[in-house]
Amino acid sequence: MLRGGFILIKGTFMHRLRTILILCLTCILILACNLPFKVVWRGFKPYPTLDPSIFYHATATMPIEEFITPTVTPTPLPVNPQQISYNAQSGDILAVVAAHFGVAAEQITSPQPLPPVGLIPAGQQLILPRTEANSTTGTLILPDSAVVNSPCAQAFDTSGFIANTNGYLKYYQQLVYEEQATGAEVVARAASNASVDPRLLLAFIEFRSGWVTANVGAPNLTYPLGLNRQYYEGLFRELSLVTQWLNTGYYGWREGTLSAITYADGRSSALAPNLNAGSVGILYLFAQLYPLDHVDALLYGEGGFLSIYKDLFGDPLTCAAQVEPLFPPDLQLPELELPFAAGERWSFTAGPHPDWVPGTPMGALDFAPVTGEAPCSVSRAWARASAAGVVTRSSNSVVLVALEDGNGALTGWELMYMHLADKDRVLVGTRLKAGDPLGHPSCEGGPATGTHVHITRKYRGEWIGISEVFPLALSGWQALPGEAVYKGMLVKGESVVTAHANGSSPSIIVR
Repeated sequence: MLRGGFILIKGTFMHRLRTILILCLTCILILACNLPFKVVWRGFKPYPTLDPSIFYHATATMPIEEFITPTVTPTPLPVNPQQISYNAQSGDILAVVAAHFGVAAEQITSPQPLPPVGLIPAGQQLILPRTEANSTTGTLILPDSAVVNSPCAQAFDTSGFIANTNGYLKYYQQLVYEEQATGAEVVARAASNASVDPRLLLAFIEFRSGWVTANVGAPNLTYPLGLNRQYYEGLFRELSLVTQWLNTGYYGWREGTLSAITYADGRSSALAPNLNAGSVGILYLFAQLYPLDHVDALLYGEGGFLSIYKDLFGDPLTCAAQVEPLFPPDLQLPELELPFAAGERWSFTAGPHPDWVPGTPMGALDFAPVTGEAPCSVSRAWARASAAGVVTRSSNSVVLVALEDGNGALTGWELMYMHLADKDRVLVGTRLKAGDPLGHPSCEGGPATGTHVHITRKYRGEWIGISEVFPLALSGWQALPGEAVYKGMLVKGESVVTAHANGSSPSIIVR
């Protein structure tokens, strides 16, 4: 059984007819009642009426093929019954498309040239052999820009939105790593940490608990989302688990390593090959919580997740049309320096490992200053900016820098540095040149076996792994993966530096 396939009505004509009838009926009801639109919580419990300015009356789900914003002007070729025509999506590469459709890369053709390694322009027609496994098409749940922390998400004011509601979340507080945080701060921090759209988290909170709009009388403070997972008590930790599941599905699909999902009842289902990464992320999240046969109704049905999302935040395709495709086919990699000063001795302590937590791509590297200081002390050494940009986050050991070009324009690239101590850390809004100080390496901000700085990349909200498509070079040193996570090497000409957690001599590097 293929997931992400047809909802209830198949065929373009019937789909459009149904959409028109729904919209007409909605307009008649609104005009007749002359009241703000009211939605239904999972088909049973009405929401309180909110300010109509934050509502959107949900429309029918758009097929993925109609959603794709092309970066090329396609010249469609006809296909025969033994073939499938597929329009490339943002972030597609040839090997991953082949993996999704279960064919060999050399079996894929196109009216335009196909890059063997690089990004395929969104909207470019690809022609593939038809098989029994790849014949079912998927339907969009949410576009990628509504799942990751894209420009659409970055423009959203989480605190302002929650302040205009009257649900329990507005008044909720909890301790997050010994700091008292409001509900808005909990959501914003979980979203920022994992680079996930906060609106998606708010819609999921509403779907699971009603906390966004309903003033719950006896809330479950241990498991607000009802995940009931040991070690994940409280809203912040539950949201952290939700984002991990979302990212596991999103990047598993993006990288071509995920082809099927196992649901809460133990049954597995193949994924429709033309799904987008955002929709697979949501399917993966729901699969951790629900049986296979229930997911379609919970996602698409009356009072389901997608309906709740649109009622709260409007149609995500409106913003997606302005910012997608997230990856242009001619994307340029930024020139980066090692994150410390020239002439200093540092140790390359970890090769490619998850950008954030498991579920994110293998794109992070770790470096530790060689100063002879005590393990996990706040080092006197400085971590330094690898490229010019502006600081957009400086909190909880994290510094996020939005990179700028030579004219001061944002490029879409971001660098994230972790484990920088509170002491002397650079402030939000600071404009940096390459080599400017960021803060002192430490063990602050999460599990760490020693003082170091963790550096990784994002592009328009997506975590970036180290790959042929997105190689990582720092001061000319090319990062290569090893035989396992945290292993690897840096190569520059004939010089090789090998990652070692203990900082032994093969790991020493001087910029």
